[in-house]
Amino acid sequence: MGPSSPDHGVVVAKDVMVPMRDGVRLAADIYWPAIDGERVDGPLPTILGRTSYDKTWPELWVAPVADYFAPRGYAVVLQDQRGRSASEGTGQYHHTANPLEGQDGYDTVEWIAAQDWSDGRIGMVGSSHGGIVQTAASLHRPPHLTAIWVDVAPTNIFSHQSREGGAMSLQMFGALFMHAHDSQEIRDDPAALREVIEGWEDIGRLVSEMPFRPGETPLYRVPNLEDVLFHYYYDGEYNDLWAMETCDQARHFARAADIPGVFSGGWYDPFAVATTDQYATMAAKNNTPQRLLMGPWTHQGMRNGATRFGDVEFGPEAGFGSHVYNSLRLRWFDRWLKDIETGVEDDSPVRIFVMGGGSGRRNEQGRLEHGGAWRSERQWPLEQTVLRTLHMRAGGGLTDAPPRADEFPSTYIHDPDHPVPSIAASVTGLSELVRVPGGVDPAQWPPRYRARPLLIEGGAHQKEEPDRFGSMPPYPLLEERSDVLVFETEPLEEDIEITGGVAVTLWVSSSAADTDFTAKLLDVYPSSDDYPEGYHLNLADSIIRCRFRDGYNKAELMEPGTAYEVRINLPPTSNKFVVGHRIRVDVASSSFPKFDINPNTGEALGRHTHTVKASNTVFTEAARPSHVVLPIIP
Repeated sequence: MGPSSPDHGVVVAKDVMVPMRDGVRLAADIYWPAIDGERVDGPLPTILGRTSYDKTWPELWVAPVADYFAPRGYAVVLQDQRGRSASEGTGQYHHTANPLEGQDGYDTVEWIAAQDWSDGRIGMVGSSHGGIVQTAASLHRPPHLTAIWVDVAPTNIFSHQSREGGAMSLQMFGALFMHAHDSQEIRDDPAALREVIEGWEDIGRLVSEMPFRPGETPLYRVPNLEDVLFHYYYDGEYNDLWAMETCDQARHFARAADIPGVFSGGWYDPFAVATTDQYATMAAKNNTPQRLLMGPWTHQGMRNGATRFGDVEFGPEAGFGSHVYNSLRLRWFDRWLKDIETGVEDDSPVRIFVMGGGSGRRNEQGRLEHGGAWRSERQWPLEQTVLRTLHMRAGGGLTDAPPRADEFPSTYIHDPDHPVPSIAASVTGLSELVRVPGGVDPAQWPPRYRARPLLIEGGAHQKEEPDRFGSMPPYPLLEERSDVLVFETEPLEEDIEITGGVAVTLWVSSSAADTDFTAKLLDVYPSSDDYPEGYHLNLADSIIRCRFRDGYNKAELMEPGTAYEVRINLPPTSNKFVVGHRIRVDVASSSFPKFDINPNTGEALGRHTHTVKASNTVFTEAARPSHVVLPIIP
């Protein structure tokens, strides 16, 4: 039997108010398949999407979900979350830290199941926040939740989204403006709305003038979101807020419903580690089929159909878009909600895109042809993985051979007033608004359509340029900066594939009571006619704030001059390093504006009164062997 076909028209009921157990009502638009303008008879399976981004957003929800599934015989329910758009609960929306998220999902699923048009089988869809709410609902095990497809969603707001490695991920500062500008709290306050939008247009200046202070960013206009900002900014220790179910879903995974699930994401999505870890946990725990799909994509990549991410082209096979995405989702939900034999049980559990292996040329659009190919696997992490340790060596080598006892350390100055810029990275939401040109009616160019990233989302040559945020003359390669340490292999004599998470261990000391260390994995192309400098492609990076070197339960400052062992876990990636390329790891003490800048003073997070330069050292001798562990696929 083939997949459901688009045989029906659609009728819709707008803003149906669904009661939650505490009496707050959440607005839902319900789309039914119809014939001649009349809703079809008989109970129907349902596709549910719950959103903080307005259920009527055409490109995000209506076209790819309602207009696709309803003509194919599904009821579709699109619901505004508590405190958002047309739902009740003003003031109860706290970005992704909503304590009632799980029970609201449960109540909505069971309300749908009780309707006379429902056959009691409900599947959930949604990306990012729309994926968070699926996992939250699953933790409460609503009896009629039948299958899910979770796309690009964090499962630990602390470590994946807001406080990676103990530093603040500034993408969340940008995301809060996105949610503030259309908040219920200021929709009838033109002055407040104007202040939020003007601040969003000027977000580069705001992050450059940190520290933030309560009441001094435009987010003060939406008090519940300003409150969330300062949790993200101040709360570097893992406290009761971070332990909340909706903030740290991963620690509650044992409670998750045993239902078929797909977990999709991208290597350049900031939540790649969440996607792969959630799949691995559910595959081990559950008896029902679980699937993992990982492309070369950024946070929006699978849905927008792009084949290039940042300055890098991955080839036509990398492009999905709504057409391919929905054909896959339809196979999934037809099987579990309609009992159509679509063959999904026979699919490989893991489908990954291995980046690399392209021509390495500059294409007509000026982008690197990095290439890549899809491959099917049986499990994650890949069962054939061989862990290989490469040692950082004095002078910048990265070798299998262990270091000697007398190798000298490398020292550099971390100046908070001149941070290493994040040329490109796995981020989302850190955007500024393009200002409305003169003569253009702002109403015809709403904010959601004029947001542009403050830094490149995806991959790019690691070189400062005049049009890249934080770059300064003489616009060097990052490897040329005195505050960046470069460790790289000799040119490879055979292709090497790295697929999985990368662990960097550094032995470090500092003149400061607290400082940061960053690590970045790169695929380094040799010099060519198209790229005389070579091409230094970022793959994955992360950070450790040294006060959290022993964990996040309690901060401990450093003793200046004392050596400490720190670990930086890079998110998973999948890349083929071809003959002639080098594997490189860069070490520095800042990556701005991906992360906030450590002032090196040891003061309370976000409350520093000044900055100081830090003399930071990385040791590479036998007694203190800094190294990287790579997941090699033979």
